[in-house]
Amino acid sequence: MQVILLERVAKLGQMGEIVDVKPGFARNYLLPQGKAQTASDANIAAFEAQKAQLEARNLETKKEAEALGEKLGGQQFVVIRSASDGGNLYGSVSNRDAAEVATAEGFSVDRKQIIIREPIKALGLHEAEVHLHPEVMVTIELNVARSPEEAELQASGKSIQELAAEEEAAAEFEISELFDDIGSAASDDDEGDAPVAASDEDSNA
Repeated sequence: MQVILLERVAKLGQMGEIVDVKPGFARNYLLPQGKAQTASDANIAAFEAQKAQLEARNLETKKEAEALGEKLGGQQFVVIRSASDGGNLYGSVSNRDAAEVATAEGFSVDRKQIIIREPIKALGLHEAEVHLHPEVMVTIELNVARSPEEAELQASGKSIQELAAEEEAAAEFEISELFDDIGSAASDDDEGDAPVAASDEDSNA
C-alpha cells in the first residue's frame, strides 16, 4: 500500500515522501495518527498545496520539542515498586508508568511517546527513550526502587545487589559481635568460679 508521509517517520522516510507500507501498519498506525495519507492523486495534490504550511508547522513543533527535550533529557524519575529480596519486581514497569512519574514531575509526556527497549523487571536504574517529535528524541532514567530511601541509595551509584550484600555483612557482623559478647561473658564466669573452687578445697583441708 502506498502512502504519502505528512511528517518524518523513523526508518520509513521524510515528510512528503511516498512509501510502500503494509496495509495493517497504515490503517492501524500511520493514518489514524495523522502521520500519513493514502497516496491518491487528490491527496498528493492536497499535500503539495499545503506543503509550505506543513513544513512551517513541523518546524514550530520541532522547536517546542527541542526546548522540552533540553529540560527533560537526562532527568531521573523514581518509580516505587514491590520486589523480592533478590530485586525482582512483582510485575514490570511500563511506558505508562514512566509517563505518569514524568507528568507528576511537571513534564507533559504521553505514554505513546515513551519507548522502553528492554522490559524492566528488576530494581535499579533503567533507561527509556522519549520521542517528543519525529526528529527529537531524549533519554530519561527510571530509578526503580522499593522505597524513596532505597531510590536515594541507588541514585548514589549503589546497586540493589551491593545494598543487599552490605546488609548481609552488617547482620553477620552483629551476630559475630553477639557471640563474642557471649563468649567473653562465659569466660568471665569461668574465671570467677576458679577462686570458689580453691576455697572449697582449702576448707576441706
